Amino acid sequence: MGATVFVQPLDLVKNRMQLSGQGTKAREYKTSFHALVSILKNEGFGGIYTGLSAGLLRQATYTTTRLGIYTILFEKMTGSDGRPPNFFLKALIGMTAGATGAFVGTPAEVALIRMTADGRLPVDQRRGYTNVFNALARITREEGITTLWRGCIPTMARAVVVNAAQLASYSQSKQALLDSGYFGDDILCHFCASMISGLVTTAASMPVDIVKTRIQNMRMIDGKPEYKNGLEVLVRVVGKEGFFSLWKGFTPYYARLGPHTVLTFIFLEQMNRLYKTHVLDR
Repeated sequence: MGATVFVQPLDLVKNRMQLSGQGTKAREYKTSFHALVSILKNEGFGGIYTGLSAGLLRQATYTTTRLGIYTILFEKMTGSDGRPPNFFLKALIGMTAGATGAFVGTPAEVALIRMTADGRLPVDQRRGYTNVFNALARITREEGITTLWRGCIPTMARAVVVNAAQLASYSQSKQALLDSGYFGDDILCHFCASMISGLVTTAASMPVDIVKTRIQNMRMIDGKPEYKNGLEVLVRVVGKEGFFSLWKGFTPYYARLGPHTVLTFIFLEQMNRLYKTHVLDR
């Protein structure tokens, strides 16, 4: 959760860029910097922290669940001689942990997408959620409780891709760095492994992420949803906005995922070390 405070502005810029220029090749924001400057100009400094409460709740549900399950499964799959699981098993563990965490965290994800998207709309079209709990209550009351899990499938699909890439590539990168003989099991090693993991994860997960973002932010038009399913989102984005629009917001996504991955794994490594020192080794 501590990492969220640092990366929330990047998450907001990423969401705004993914929602900009829907159905047209014209872009609302030319670059990530342009998006950030526009938000600061139109909404003030506080505007870049819109949706922070939802971001924190997402971390408390999604991230805590996935990291907890991953750590438990990783330890159970480690051989009696201390040999870690192979790459493919790491990926399977990551996908299982990610899908479970995504299902638990989808309501907070829906609230986050809507809260971060609100500032780009005309005043009369804004949803105006005051905080994440107000968002969850109003969504349940106005649209039904099942709406809290709107976009659950692409959210879980993104989580599978993210965790397979992030957790497995982090473990694999860390192992490769340690085996090289140039690194020890310290913060520098964790930092380098995390940055490699963030780059791999960004490239792999962005097409799924834009599907998730647009489905969770969509409105009902004449009683019908704006998109029928994730495939329709992909087809319309590629057809009307261009193939590379699937990676719209790449820079803030990586800038968000890079430090977030670094902070998350550094915190996790330190907590694991304390747990082994004060609990397992007693």
